[in-house]
Amino acid sequence: MKIDIKPLSVNVCWQGKRFKTPKYKSYEKELLLKLPNIKIDFKSHLRLDIVFGYSNTLNDIDNALKPFIDVLQKRTGFNDRMIYELNVKKEIVKKGEEFIKFNITELWIK
Repeated sequence: MKIDIKPLSVNVCWQGKRFKTPKYKSYEKELLLKLPNIKIDFKSHLRLDIVFGYSNTLNDIDNALKPFIDVLQKRTGFNDRMIYELNVKKEIVKKGEEFIKFNITELWIK
């Protein structure tokens, strides 16, 4: 199905300045330490595959995308506008066993 409408960016959805919460700052710090060194060709178009392991079935599949991608680009130095394909999955796990799995693939070079 195709709908003729311009996609709306999350950046234009709210008015005013948004600030990082203490929980987000802690998440960012921990994730930056846990992310591996990844070499990315800065001229490539990228595919990003992500699996979020949630312990709560009520978690929306897309809510963790922006924070994770923002920290990933901070760690690796790539710009998320280089992502041309995104595959996201949600798995339900026991409380305390939450996780994020991901893989970045270079599709082609501009």
